[in-house]
Amino acid sequence: MVSRSLKRIASRCWRPSFDGENSCKAGDANGRVDGLLWYKDSGEHYTGKFSMAVIQANNLLEDHSQLESGPLSSFQSGPYGTFVGIYDGHGGPEAARFINEHLFDYIKKFTTENHGMSAEVINKAFLATEEDFLTLVKKQWLSKPLIASVGSCCLVGIVCSGLLYVANVGDSRVVLGRLEKAFKEVKAIQLSTEHNVRCESVRKELQSLHPDDPKIVVLRHKVWRVKGIIQIARSIGDAYLKKDEFNKEPLLPRFRVSEPFEKPILQAKPSILVQKLSPKDRFLIFASDGLWELLSNQDAVNIVNACPRTGIARKLVKAALREAAKKREMRYSDLKKVDRGVRRHFHDDITVIVLFLDSHLLSRASCRRF
Repeated sequence: MVSRSLKRIASRCWRPSFDGENSCKAGDANGRVDGLLWYKDSGEHYTGKFSMAVIQANNLLEDHSQLESGPLSSFQSGPYGTFVGIYDGHGGPEAARFINEHLFDYIKKFTTENHGMSAEVINKAFLATEEDFLTLVKKQWLSKPLIASVGSCCLVGIVCSGLLYVANVGDSRVVLGRLEKAFKEVKAIQLSTEHNVRCESVRKELQSLHPDDPKIVVLRHKVWRVKGIIQIARSIGDAYLKKDEFNKEPLLPRFRVSEPFEKPILQAKPSILVQKLSPKDRFLIFASDGLWELLSNQDAVNIVNACPRTGIARKLVKAALREAAKKREMRYSDLKKVDRGVRRHFHDDITVIVLFLDSHLLSRASCRRF
């Protein structure tokens, strides 16, 4: 039976909303705006509190994100839990926006069909979203060829029945803050697997999948890239690296690979982790790579552990921006004056969602099968 206090937050949804495609605004998510910063300092989800923040750097904001709390199937009877999505787009916002509008619906659809949450439900939702987006690309690409070069990283976290599900394609990251009583500290534990070819293991995986292609990963200007073009090895979208039919005109030459290919160069299959939550697990930090380029896992966990919960996502974003300013030997106050577009030379778009895990709510929040 779902308690009254938990029922009150069932079916709530928080998503940063956008003014056209150019800037953040306070919409139905009840967020606030400070220049290029959108934030929601505090809210309730199914098993605790949360905090969200987004800072824009690109001329068009390419990050999208959402937090859904309540039923994770098509029925109000459950299962119940919290869904977090971080979608870090590249080449444009279209893929990230598409994921934001469709992935959670697929999660609910397949959870209903499966009579419960599972890793296979999440995998099917990722692949169905990918298939739908590639279908959209096929419909539009003759009139809008650049859509074939648009893609997105996709990081998902689901808290349900005392379990945590983490699924990822790309290089966004989720870090757990876990209390280590023996050392009287909160330790940072990275839970997501990243698919960026700067990692030797990712390069080896690509090379094993494409043994006949000596140029599947190329080192250029001290940066490893897939086919010399992109750093991530898995994504949703990037149709030009998934299907050879898009590897031709009218797509611009800079996006085309020189040789035809039969199997996809990039994958959309997520890496998935499922683990039981412990009373020692205090919070989760979900963020696009823009945060992790500037803050270490442990630095981020230390900030969350040391500060009040309200506004903590905004505090993480500001800590990252201070690091960005420091790297360029400028004052934070001067960085804040730099407008979008030009701002991308200093840092990427950054999205952060901090999810607090209250053990007494975790134990009460049942995620029953039908």
